[in-house]
Amino acid sequence: MSEIQSRETAKPKVKKPLPCAVVIVGPTSSGKTALSLRIAREHGGEIVNADARQMYKGFSIGTGKPPGRKGKYAGHSAYLVRVQHGEVMEKAEAAHKDIEVAFPEIPHYLMDFLEPNQLMTVAEWRERALKAVKGIVQRGHLPIIVGGTGLYTSALVDNFDIPRVPPNASLRASFEKQPLNKLVEHLLRLDPTAATVVDLKNPRRVIRAIEICTFTGQPIAKQRKKHPPVIDAFQVGIKRPREEMRRRIDGAIRRMMEDGWPDEVRAQHNKGVPWNAPAMTSIGYREIASYLRGEIMLNEAVQLIKLATYHYAKRQETWFKRDARIQWAKDEDEAVGFVNQWLAK
Repeated sequence: MSEIQSRETAKPKVKKPLPCAVVIVGPTSSGKTALSLRIAREHGGEIVNADARQMYKGFSIGTGKPPGRKGKYAGHSAYLVRVQHGEVMEKAEAAHKDIEVAFPEIPHYLMDFLEPNQLMTVAEWRERALKAVKGIVQRGHLPIIVGGTGLYTSALVDNFDIPRVPPNASLRASFEKQPLNKLVEHLLRLDPTAATVVDLKNPRRVIRAIEICTFTGQPIAKQRKKHPPVIDAFQVGIKRPREEMRRRIDGAIRRMMEDGWPDEVRAQHNKGVPWNAPAMTSIGYREIASYLRGEIMLNEAVQLIKLATYHYAKRQETWFKRDARIQWAKDEDEAVGFVNQWLAK
């Protein structure tokens, strides 16, 4: 057979379709968890957590982690969440009567598994999340990525090539003693463009950026190179008015306190988790830690938590506003409608 005949008879390569995934984003208390559970019930979905705080074991009340249990699903370790009977389940069961049997509990991955003194780099999360997505697709289910940590979701959706710089314990120990303004000054000396890609209000993000710049010698933005997509992502979120967001945040914090948030923090510290562990320094936990050490009163801690959460939600809004691909809904029903339209295509 001639070379020309060989080329003519060779079968063309068929490009495999990318795995489809729903990505639910937005600021804290906007309704991501309820939306994700509803979509999972209605479409047979499995959830991948993209909230950096909900990864930590034993840190549940203050992170807004849905009540669940550790178990196995399809042979994999998962955090299993049972949706209470109500309107959401009734709608799902009416549309898909087999889901109640197949999904008595909705599996969540990358949730409630990380030790409180450990850190999960963006590169590590992206690798684990992609593996989870592929497994969900192989089982014939819908992957749903949920979380407010924008850098995580962006790393997966845009397939960032992120440098694998391991955390440096001695460097971190020296920087953690410095005030945030000094850390920011140091970072901006290393990388004047860092403000465009790093949350300068988050000490751990600033320290991590300093680590990467120090050991690579390159600006952060240049190291986040987009590559061809590895998932077909539909990004959706609920955009609520600012005053409504404040009411939702206030209500969430009130419920957390009623559920025993200070007791959770005290119990974790009694188990040996130090006050400066990564899990203990997130919003809310650090303020309650100050209260438990006798540095501030409880009502002062609550007010500080609210203020820090307002600011955090605003930073999240700013981050997600950069991505024009996100479909913003006014409420949960509209968001579900957007997802249904996308899946129908």
